[in-house]
Amino acid sequence: MNSKNLLSGRGAQKNPRNRFLQYSHETRDDFLEFCNLEGEQAHSLKTEYIPIFPKTIVNKVNSPDVGMAYSMNPYQGCEHGCIYCYARNTHEFWGYSAGIDFEQKILVKKDAPQLLEQKISSKRWKAATIVLSGNTDCYQPAEKTFRITRKCLEVFLKYRHPVGIITKNALILRDLDILTELGAHQLIGVNISVTSLSERTRRKLEPRTTTTKKRLQTIKKLSDQGIPVNAMLAPIIPGINSHEILQLAETVSDHGALSFGHTVVRLNGAIGQIFSDWIKQRMPDKADKVLKQIQDCHGGTFNDSRFGIRTSGEGKIAKQINDLARLAKQKYFKDKMFPKLNTTLHAQYKDGQMKLF
Repeated sequence: MNSKNLLSGRGAQKNPRNRFLQYSHETRDDFLEFCNLEGEQAHSLKTEYIPIFPKTIVNKVNSPDVGMAYSMNPYQGCEHGCIYCYARNTHEFWGYSAGIDFEQKILVKKDAPQLLEQKISSKRWKAATIVLSGNTDCYQPAEKTFRITRKCLEVFLKYRHPVGIITKNALILRDLDILTELGAHQLIGVNISVTSLSERTRRKLEPRTTTTKKRLQTIKKLSDQGIPVNAMLAPIIPGINSHEILQLAETVSDHGALSFGHTVVRLNGAIGQIFSDWIKQRMPDKADKVLKQIQDCHGGTFNDSRFGIRTSGEGKIAKQINDLARLAKQKYFKDKMFPKLNTTLHAQYKDGQMKLF
C-alpha cells in the first residue's frame, strides 16, 4: 500500500489473518491501485456498532503485573485506533481481525449496567475496585451514543462501590457530576493516558483520540474537583516518544496528576505485524531503527510474555527508559501519592440503600 492508499483517520491499514479462523480475506495491491486510479475507497471507513449480550460483565484479572483485580468493558473493539493497542488481539476471539476490524466493528454491551448491578449486589460479593476500560476505552466515541459508561457509574454510586477508570478521551468530563459525588466518598480513581506532547505524533499513533491539550485540561479539571488522577505515560516507544519522558512527567504533574505509570511497548500477537506495516508507511525514515530498538527491549523479539518483565523490558534501551521514569518520579512526584479507594461503604448499601442499623 502506497501513501495514496492510506486509510484516513485509521490506525491499522490492513486486516491481518485471524489465527483462530480457517479462511482469511486478502486485499491485493493491484485492487488498491485500481481503487486509487478510479478515485474510490477500497475500504469503508464507517464504524459499525454490533450489540452483543454477554452473561457476565465483571472479569477477574489474574495477571500479577497489571495493577487491577477486576475489570469491565462496556465495549469491545475501539474506534480510537491506537496502533500499539494490546487489546487488538482480543478481537480475534470474537471472529474479527485485530487490524481494521478492531477499529470499525465495535461490540456494544447494552446490558452492562444491569449485569454490574447483579454482580455487586450479590451477597457473596465483597467490595474491590472494578476498573472500567481494562481492555478497551469506556469513553470511546460509541459512548456519546450509548451512554453505557455513565449508567454504570450511576450503579457504582448507588451501591457506594469503588471504581477506577482508564481513558484518553475528554468525554469523561461529561460525567463530572457523578464523578464528583463518587470522589466525595473516595470511591473513584481516574487514569488518563498521555502518550506524547506532540500533536503530530499523537495523530499518527492515536488517530481518533482527544488532543493532548484536552487531555491535560481533563487532568486539571478532575484534579480541581478533588478526583485523584494517575497519568498513564504509556506505552513508551523507543525512537518515537522515549525522549519525552521527563517533559511528560513534569507536564502532567503541573496539571494535577498525583502519580504516573509507564510501560515499554511490546507488540504481542498480531500487533507486531500491524505495527510494522503501519510504521513503514507512516514513518518510513525511522521504521527500521524503531523496530530494532523495540526488539532490543524484548530479547530480540517484539514480545516477551514473562510477568514482571513484559511491560518493563530488558537491555540497555529499556534500562534507559525505566531509569528516566524513576528520575521523573523523584523529581516531579516526590511529595505526591495516589490514594487507596474506599471499600468500607459498600456493605451498608448492598441492597441499594443505606441500612439504619
